[in-house]
Amino acid sequence: MRASDDDGATAVGTSGGGAGETDGTDRSPEFIRSLARGLSVVRAFDAAHPRLTLSEVAARARMPRAGARRALHTLVELGYAARSGREFTLRPTLLELGFEQLSGLSLADVVTPHLQALSARLDESVSASVLDAGQIVYVARVATRRVMRVQIRVGSRFPAESTAMGRVLLAARSPEWLEGFVESVRVERRSPYTTTDTARLRAILSRTRAQGWALVDQELEEGLRSVAVPVHDGEGNVIAAVNVATTVIHDEPAAFLDRVLPQLRRTAAAIDADLVPLGHVDS
Repeated sequence: MRASDDDGATAVGTSGGGAGETDGTDRSPEFIRSLARGLSVVRAFDAAHPRLTLSEVAARARMPRAGARRALHTLVELGYAARSGREFTLRPTLLELGFEQLSGLSLADVVTPHLQALSARLDESVSASVLDAGQIVYVARVATRRVMRVQIRVGSRFPAESTAMGRVLLAARSPEWLEGFVESVRVERRSPYTTTDTARLRAILSRTRAQGWALVDQELEEGLRSVAVPVHDGEGNVIAAVNVATTVIHDEPAAFLDRVLPQLRRTAAAIDADLVPLGHVDS
């Protein structure tokens, strides 16, 4: 089926129902098809595809090259996109289009819905924290049960070196900063399993940096097991960590990782994607 666009473009309709094509859906008389296609062009760009050619935009937006070309050149002329050779990129000025409310979101606002969904899937307690003066500070939490003797709330603090979230956050710092921290930290032995040896802690943090996640098994508190992964801002910087915590009676460490880590990573990736258009967010 073929339909004429209101800007003169001709579109090919398919059964996919993408925003850049004619899907056979009855539209309101107020519907502006050219605007819908322009937005489809904007959505063609994402964190994995920041630079696209005209052909790539047309394919990802599922629209004819002619329509994609007009939309791209309009965005360039208005200052919302840039062109370098055959490639196009979106410019930060695009964030001016109605994103003021989004820019006021805190980190907790962004992560909490994702934590709620993850907790519901796993039936486990999940949290998010940031690093502050060698400690983790909880900024969001969804608890299904009490996993520690102490009550954890937003604002609770624990030593970074003995927590999974803390080790993820420490491992993201520069090698010079991290070496200074390891040399100066005085680890509190919180359980018989707490790592207090400096050389072993240094090796653990190096491994955490390499693998992108940390498992802490009863080091913060006997009977508590936790795995954490990092959260990144739009520039790829680690700004927070999210974890899943449970009691050791539920799984052996390997089974716990198999059950939890893939879903935790997917949740962190979804949070990362939400943070990309927001730039800086307050913790």
